[in-house]
Amino acid sequence: MTAEEVGEAKQTIPIEGEDISPKKDGGVLKIIKKEGYEEETPMIGDKVSVHYVGTLLDGTKFDSSRDRDNHFTFDLGKGQVIKAWDIGVATMKIGEVCQLICKPDYAYGSAGSPPKIPANATLVFEVELFDFKSEDLSENEDCGIIRRILKKGEGYSKPNDGATVEVFLEGKFEGKVFDSRELKFQLGEGEALSVPVGIERAIQNMEKEEEALITLKPRYGFHTSGNPEFNIPPNATLNYVVKLKAFEKAKDSWEMNITEKLEQGSIVKEKGTQYFKEGKYKHAAGQYKKIILWLEMESGLTEEEEQKSRALQLAAHLNMAMCSLKVQEFTQALESCNKALEMDSSNEKALFRRSEAYFSMKEFEEARQGFQKVVQLYPSNKAAKAQVVACQRHIKDQHEKDKRLYANMFQRFAEQDAKKEAEKVKDTKSQDIQEEDVNIEENSDEMKDEHGQ
Repeated sequence: MTAEEVGEAKQTIPIEGEDISPKKDGGVLKIIKKEGYEEETPMIGDKVSVHYVGTLLDGTKFDSSRDRDNHFTFDLGKGQVIKAWDIGVATMKIGEVCQLICKPDYAYGSAGSPPKIPANATLVFEVELFDFKSEDLSENEDCGIIRRILKKGEGYSKPNDGATVEVFLEGKFEGKVFDSRELKFQLGEGEALSVPVGIERAIQNMEKEEEALITLKPRYGFHTSGNPEFNIPPNATLNYVVKLKAFEKAKDSWEMNITEKLEQGSIVKEKGTQYFKEGKYKHAAGQYKKIILWLEMESGLTEEEEQKSRALQLAAHLNMAMCSLKVQEFTQALESCNKALEMDSSNEKALFRRSEAYFSMKEFEEARQGFQKVVQLYPSNKAAKAQVVACQRHIKDQHEKDKRLYANMFQRFAEQDAKKEAEKVKDTKSQDIQEEDVNIEENSDEMKDEHGQ
């Protein structure tokens, strides 16, 4: 008797069910034991939560999440589990319980998983799907960019910032298509084509030929301003179907020599300036940040290269500070100004913009000192002179406010002390009266005793 015949002789679980394998080769058979109660099924990339019991065909149990009393979670379609699970769980609905019979090629193959799972074993799993959540691509995981993969892409490479991408986009709002285009553009410059920042971030997480459904909250879409071109109102949640047809990655920093970095630095500086003029401050800051990342760690430069590098970095820090002031990110503005001042301790723009940031943060004394330094170094700077006066006015107002606050505070303290003293006097008088009453009563008793009453 062959090993295969021995296995069949021990079999107690019948091999039956619907063939759900992509090739229809009987690799994964499914039987629904309990119907689910939702219509949607998980997609590639969704995080799913299940209970399972795994057995061999003879009924021998080799693993169970129920025994551990702990749900098992994994990202569907990412190769984190055996092929049969990626295939089978993708067909399930929440609340569904099913049986999956998994042939060796869709399980652990000829290697098995010693010591519990022998080579070439057909496995049986009872699986219950409890929940699934779509992939959150937003930076702070605030559910602002949700991806559901409709079609898996090819390979593992993904576009980087600055990559040239070819995509198909179809945008919907409240079920109606408002945008349907094929585009070719550089990542980081999509806003000029009315491509939301959330879509650009999603594309950076996609593989070639991937097709995905992207849901954007307003802050990753068209924000509070909406988009008149597409008749999108403010604070709109958007749905996009995105297909990444092709891309060419931008060179990473380590792939460029210093000559290329200096050349590209000048180019992106001009792009940043253009974005700034258009009021696209976040995009402008992104361009300036590239310059800093490319050049700040470079060493061993010639004198000419060092001069060009310092000039580009200094301009980038100063411009980033200005962008931060425009979007009211004052702490970031301070940081950029301080970086600039490390390179040029008496830089007029850095000193002035740092003082502007302090002023906006209501740190008027620090702001006044900064503006005064600008005036000392650059007497012709009329704006700094005016800001010194403004700071002094605010400081004076603050002093007057503090004076009134403390005066009222002391008045309240005096009133509270007077009240406590009055209560104390009142309590003392009350005690004296009680003692007098006691004395009167005692005298009265004595008089009664003397008269025999």
